[in-house]
Amino acid sequence: MQKNNNPTELQRGLEQRHISLMSLGAAIGVGLFLGSGSAIKLAGPAILLSYTIGGIAIFFIMRALGEMAIDNPVAGSFSQYAYDYLGPLAGFLTGWNYWFIWLVACMAEITAVGIYMEFWFPDIPRWIWALAALVLMTAINFMSVKLFGEFEFWFSLIKVITIFFMIVVGIGMITFGLGNGGIATGIHNLWSHGGFFPNGFSGVLMSLQMALFAYMGIEMIGVTAGEAKNPEKSLSKAINTVFWRILVFYVGALFVIMSIYPWDNLGTGSPFVMTFNKIGIPGAAGILNFVVLTAALSSCNSGIFSTGRMLFNLAQQGEAPAKYSKLSKTGVPGAAVVASVGILLIGVALNYLAPGKVFIWLTSIATCGAVWTWAIILLSQIRFRKRLSKEKQKKLLYKMPFYPFSSYLTLAFLGCVVVIMGFFPHTRFALLIGPLWYGNLIAFYYWKKAS
Repeated sequence: MQKNNNPTELQRGLEQRHISLMSLGAAIGVGLFLGSGSAIKLAGPAILLSYTIGGIAIFFIMRALGEMAIDNPVAGSFSQYAYDYLGPLAGFLTGWNYWFIWLVACMAEITAVGIYMEFWFPDIPRWIWALAALVLMTAINFMSVKLFGEFEFWFSLIKVITIFFMIVVGIGMITFGLGNGGIATGIHNLWSHGGFFPNGFSGVLMSLQMALFAYMGIEMIGVTAGEAKNPEKSLSKAINTVFWRILVFYVGALFVIMSIYPWDNLGTGSPFVMTFNKIGIPGAAGILNFVVLTAALSSCNSGIFSTGRMLFNLAQQGEAPAKYSKLSKTGVPGAAVVASVGILLIGVALNYLAPGKVFIWLTSIATCGAVWTWAIILLSQIRFRKRLSKEKQKKLLYKMPFYPFSSYLTLAFLGCVVVIMGFFPHTRFALLIGPLWYGNLIAFYYWKKAS
């Protein structure tokens, strides 16, 4: 077969295993490995309830996305669906919003890479490692989409194996006293230190935002729709399996950790390092540092992929310069990737100039943007269903369970989380930035239409 040197469409080179691990890798990152300690401080053992509630909401969001993506698999996914079912303004806002939040998330991740590399090279400035990470991940994104999928598959697999190993060994410690002198720890630590709700139900509410941030990235399955082989089979399987895997990894890992250790002794560092040390693995800190380094690189890799595809989709819609709709010889939206990476250099500059609070602000802003994306997915799915006849609704290959109640209840839940964020100073900042960002986007949209 003659090779196409000037492709006009994205290449369908991503298989189901690539899509599953890419979404899993995007959602399982430093939030679990390092940030879970802070979340535990807020809710205690009841953090398990926070992750479960958040996980159920994400399940319905992903099913809503899957219903549309399998019926119409396109690059840009929920931005295109917002454009089709909610109007051009909604599509414009959603596309640019998702592009922006992944840029913010990538800046946070390359910042994390610099911090992790200090463990081995304390005398080398962070910004050098941040720049090196950005160059490496950009190079990977310029390969064919199949090779990109392979890189991301193995990046993600490192994290998955680490968590799985910790859960299995932790269960051995709980049940048989493995690494604890043969004395089974049991699970009494889940209620022996102030009860299961040591900070009351308010602790659960306070930690909901962190739980949702942890799941950010799972919607990336929709972005891969335009490059998936056999979308009907690969997307439906990926959506179902990735949700359960993430829920098991988050809830399962934290269940094991808080069973082994009293929750109030965990601190705000990495509970994974404490568990590996308890098991008696030599060099546990170095091993975990390598794992979280790959976690940050994986999330950055996924973020560059997402921003490039979203900018490509915006260009196809006429909402971004036409040059960003061009593909390279390998079928990659190269101009869109380069433009996104160019802005990510701001993240490198922040590593040179920024104060410590910038990392927290970046993650809070990204969470606020993710809630917008998830709400748009649900609203688009509701409108999508309403446009179908009853006969066509019956013929849908992949359906949202308990529609329409599940769609509206999940929307209400997201609204509650936004309201809760307004009560706490460390998340309130994102609610101030959000309206400014969307206001500027709306002004730019109407200025563009008028000009």
